[in-house]
Order: sequence, then structure tokens, then C-alpha cells
Amino acid sequence: MSDNAVLAAMRRMEIPADVMTGHGFRASFRTIADEVLKFRVDWIEHQLAHAVKDANGRAYNRTSFLPERKRMMQRWADYLDSLKVGEVSKVIVGNFGVAG
Repeated sequence: MSDNAVLAAMRRMEIPADVMTGHGFRASFRTIADEVLKFRVDWIEHQLAHAVKDANGRAYNRTSFLPERKRMMQRWADYLDSLKVGEVSKVIVGNFGVAG
């Protein structure tokens, strides 16, 4: 999805440019997945398609950690749903492949 498509969708939802940007959603995910949901940073970085240094010096390996990233994105979706209904504590509890 292009940046313009994301911005157009946000404007249709009446989210003003001075409140949130498309990149702001990525930044929010990065912070919450790490600090609140306690996922491994390398999984998060791979999901965001950031260059990740590994032992072999490869970057942008989009197939790394696919099962773990799938679970992470489901937990992210559950977390967002919980915000909508005010039940955040139910989502944060548990250990589903998180760091720690």
C-alpha cells in the first residue's frame, strides 16, 4: 500500500494530518510491540521491513521468523481490539513468544 493510499484512507476517516501520519502508525506499532507486548526487536524490525543485521550480513530477509511474526501480528490485532473495548490487561497477560 502506498503512502498516498494510507494518507487518503486516514483523511476519509477524518484523521487530521496534525494528529497522525501513516508513519506514526508504524512508530506506534514499533514502540508498543517492544515495550508493552514485549516482542523480540528482531521480529519487529523484520515485520517493518527494516534492514536487520544478522550473523551472515544479510538484510531484508522477508521470510525470517514468519510463524513468530504471524503470532505477533495476531497479538497486535488483539491488542488494538482490546483498546477499542477497554480490555487491555487481558491481552498483555501471557507469553506468546515474547521476549523475557
